[in-house]
Amino acid sequence: MIDPTFIDSARYPRLSRIETPADLRQFGEDELPAIAEELRAYLIESVGKSGGHFGAGLGVIELTVALHWMYDTPDDRIVWDVGHQSYPHKILTGRRDSIHTVKQKDGVAPFPKREESEYDTFGVGHSSTSISAALGMAIAAAHAGSERKVVAVIGDGAMTAGMAFEALNHAGGMEPEPNLLVVLNDNRMSISENVGGLTKMLGRMTGSKTLNALREGGKKLLGDKHGAPAKFVRRWEEHWKGMFVPSTLFEEMGFHYTGPLDGHDVASLVKTLKTLKTLKGPQLLHIITTKGKGYELAEDDQIGYHAVGPFDPSQGLVSKSGAKKPTYTDVFGDWLCDMAAADEKLLAITPAMREGSGLVRYSKEYPERYFDVAIAEQHAVTLAAGMACEGAKPVVAIYSTFLQRGYDQLIHDVAIQNLDVLFALDRAGVVGPDGATHAGNLDLSYLRCVPNMVVMAASDENECRQMLSTGYRFEGPAAVRYPRGSGPGVAVQQTLDTLPIGKAELRRRGARIALLAFGALIPAADKIGEELGLTVVNMRFVKPLDRALILELAETHDAFVTLEDNVVAGGAGSGVAELLAEENIQLPVLHLGLPDHFQHHASREDLLAEAGLDTAGIRASLLARWPQVTASQAARTAAG
Repeated sequence: MIDPTFIDSARYPRLSRIETPADLRQFGEDELPAIAEELRAYLIESVGKSGGHFGAGLGVIELTVALHWMYDTPDDRIVWDVGHQSYPHKILTGRRDSIHTVKQKDGVAPFPKREESEYDTFGVGHSSTSISAALGMAIAAAHAGSERKVVAVIGDGAMTAGMAFEALNHAGGMEPEPNLLVVLNDNRMSISENVGGLTKMLGRMTGSKTLNALREGGKKLLGDKHGAPAKFVRRWEEHWKGMFVPSTLFEEMGFHYTGPLDGHDVASLVKTLKTLKTLKGPQLLHIITTKGKGYELAEDDQIGYHAVGPFDPSQGLVSKSGAKKPTYTDVFGDWLCDMAAADEKLLAITPAMREGSGLVRYSKEYPERYFDVAIAEQHAVTLAAGMACEGAKPVVAIYSTFLQRGYDQLIHDVAIQNLDVLFALDRAGVVGPDGATHAGNLDLSYLRCVPNMVVMAASDENECRQMLSTGYRFEGPAAVRYPRGSGPGVAVQQTLDTLPIGKAELRRRGARIALLAFGALIPAADKIGEELGLTVVNMRFVKPLDRALILELAETHDAFVTLEDNVVAGGAGSGVAELLAEENIQLPVLHLGLPDHFQHHASREDLLAEAGLDTAGIRASLLARWPQVTASQAARTAAG
């Protein structure tokens, strides 16, 4: 573990005494506002050292303090949605002195992680899972005869996803009613601004203390909730309340709605939680918060301060000077605008990832052709299918890990109907500090088995642009995957050239062994091929494979090595082996790819090295299998 930086007790006299929530509960209620202020200052200081998710955590300081003070955690369960919010929770639950190691190798995980702490009740990285998980916990607790409390904290845009409403619908319709509290942290943001009708509705909400008081008093007077008087009054209440606040959505789904409440008022939060803790059945507490609360720069630039690198809190984020090598995301963003200028049929879709997927410029230049569907990956894919049915040319810009959430729609709504949809898969392969939940390690496996799909893996920036044009011009479903960050630095041509479908690039003709590399591992393959005198192929297409070239090389080489930053199981290398088996060709094949386990958070470079996919690791694996290659190379060197 990375050496911790211990807290300064002079600057943080209360927080320095809190190792766990049990310590927090030793303080009086009147000290909670001061604890919240210390926690906010400490979060700003620690994330300034380490970088990490920033604004969302600042927005839930008071809520985190109130929940851990009110509830007997870890016996009572708090389930955090969108793990960006969880840094204050981690500080209060035993990770205070190591929070500055977040996202670093062997450091604190950036999201709740069950194996890291008993207080992390449910692992999270994708959004909108908290209500389902918390409901499951509440049902299991009731089944076991336990009285433990279960709280789901959903926010930062997560309520826009269908899964959240599936869970609300289930919980609100159950008999007997589950004892569950859902806290809706309404900050009007995800990474970008929240979009959609629900956001507009929540924005119109105001509080009604009188109504809540009448309701609770009426319940005591009317008794049996199934009786005729109670049913009449409940219906009257819903209509009356609808005149003041549009909260009937949650009430009609079976939840007792409370709010909206100022989420930065600790005293009010504690008072309300005391009441809700005594109530039976499904409860929903709606709080209003400000993302970045307490750090003015983050409040003013909530998008820019969603996630940050190390910075000086006294100065804020400072723009780096000098020329910046374009990232693959930049390449996609520029291509999208150029192709949109060339073809008015292009429509772009993103599931709440405008900044991350590189659509900022496009959203400004083509607002009428830009569709942010909020955190709703399933809807994004089927929306594209519907567009394609009417002759449009939709491009779905999505992270590899998030497309997993729309996999059924990709198969049933796009591929089976052979619709013309292009999927631009950012963050493919090893991603790094965000950990297993954000890794794009599976896409080659889950895409190459789908009929009608064309699947491409870019090896450099210019090839990425060419592949995007190729997939766009292809009449049918296609996917282009590219990694996070920058490529090898190849100049990007401004044309919209395409590549021949299913044709690989023979980069070097050598002897004995052919390295068949897919995507981002081409630079390492080039280096090893040159060093050991081996054949190097940039395969480009995972599906369809370049059948003719593979069969030709199989006749002239003793063995193949397949290289991919995807899991070996079912990946691109498996496709090569299947082709050889189909042709009854018995040729040794060494498959190098990502391991059959989930890697933890670390830098992309560290994870590739851990998987043996850096230059040294690939060389070592190859020479361990064929040690005679070294002798051949030495002989060539001596002769040359």
